[in-house]
Amino acid sequence: MATVELTTENFDEVVGGSDMVLVDFWAAWCGPCRQFAPTYEKSAEKHPDIVFGKVDTEDQQQLAAAFQIRSIPTLMIVRDGVVLYSQPGALPESALEDLIDQARKVDMEDVRKQVADEQADQQS
Repeated sequence: MATVELTTENFDEVVGGSDMVLVDFWAAWCGPCRQFAPTYEKSAEKHPDIVFGKVDTEDQQQLAAAFQIRSIPTLMIVRDGVVLYSQPGALPESALEDLIDQARKVDMEDVRKQVADEQADQQS
């Protein structure tokens, strides 16, 4: 599956409507972003059940700001609407594949319980 260009107009629909989404925050002028792009594309082809999105931080400054992106490339993994991972830096293929494998294994019931507990603590 090819990567999907994410914008402020389609972000919520794409990310909210998918079980697992990887988001690459990047810019055309960024050398590490250009180096990471083929690795990201290769993983997108290997995992057709996962949505691989790209946010051009130059064109989508509002979206980058909403996620407090300070350094690019930044990779974010969202599963069932919960951000499981968000870190800057280009990853080698083996690290990206390992990260995908780890994200698949996360017990989302446990994550939802932790999020609910945190929200309850904040309201007390």
